[in-house]
Amino acid sequence: MNIFSDERVVLTLDAGGTNFVFNAIQKGKAIIEDLIKPANADDLELCIETMKSGFNEVMETISETPVAISFAFPGPADYPNGIIGDLNNLPAFRGGVPLKAILEEEFKLPVFINNDGDLYAYGEALGGILPEVNNMLEAAGSKKKYNNLIGLTLGTGFGGGLVRNGQLFIGDNSTAGEVWLFSNRYSPNVNSEDMVSTRSIQRVYAEQAGLAYPNNLMPKDIYDIAAGLKDGNKESALKAYEETGKALGDTIANLMTLIDGLVVIGGGITGAKDLYMPAVMEELSGYYYPSNTDKLPRLVQKIFNLDNEEELIAFCKNYSKELNVPGSDKTVSYDPVPRLAIATSRIGASEAISLGAYAFALQKVSE
Repeated sequence: MNIFSDERVVLTLDAGGTNFVFNAIQKGKAIIEDLIKPANADDLELCIETMKSGFNEVMETISETPVAISFAFPGPADYPNGIIGDLNNLPAFRGGVPLKAILEEEFKLPVFINNDGDLYAYGEALGGILPEVNNMLEAAGSKKKYNNLIGLTLGTGFGGGLVRNGQLFIGDNSTAGEVWLFSNRYSPNVNSEDMVSTRSIQRVYAEQAGLAYPNNLMPKDIYDIAAGLKDGNKESALKAYEETGKALGDTIANLMTLIDGLVVIGGGITGAKDLYMPAVMEELSGYYYPSNTDKLPRLVQKIFNLDNEEELIAFCKNYSKELNVPGSDKTVSYDPVPRLAIATSRIGASEAISLGAYAFALQKVSE
């Protein structure tokens, strides 16, 4: 499926606790300006009416007839059945609301609802980093091809999604890829989101700099302090991003061990990749020290940072060699370098989520 040449139109919604952002996508691109409406998160009737009016306004703006509605919505939720559960930032939905059925009854269109982390990963898998990497490998003469992707988003929270062989993997309860609940070896008493998010950078900086927490400093402020662009404690700012990178690297190492796929990172904190990625890569290339040997590499695979030009070239290199089959004149191709890569999103989390919602709907209506 080439999502960038498909003429079909899908209505989309980015549902947050404060605002709802409506649009329509065709050929992988938004075809109107974003329509933004207040979420009315504490009033179920008004919230649903806002959704209905938003989608109606979009349909009145476009000339094409949409084939589906597809959007991201916070969890917990029974995503396949479109039933929204108890949400902290959208309290009106507590107790369970059959949102898919409500909207299908209203618009007589198929409606698909997914987690934003899942749609982010799906968008990157179909129209982002995964095809880009495979195209680069082919251009470099490598026979290597990747089919699995781990998508991570860094911002106010820490989200994720998994794609296996072109299909979203959401698990039996629609909760696969809930990376924010991973443990981490640097602070085992808290979940990974507490170590890999806006608040982790804020908290560590405050602790190191001797400031009260919480405070008004945002990650961008702390980045500017680290870069010498703003007054503050530079060492503490660097430490805040280093600690975040170590915890992020720990989570990524566990994911790579389990999934054996490429990793792409998006979200607001990725603008500081030069500060946290060295610690991530150090973690991924680290060692265990078990009792039966001197040391053991943390990962079987060799990991490359595709944001680094030299590592990108090394990753794309063709390492294959031909092995002779004894007793015949045949050979077998063998790549002796198991390898994975990590990259920052080239298209951004918002566009990837929209692409994921669009592609998911097209796939489902084509089945």
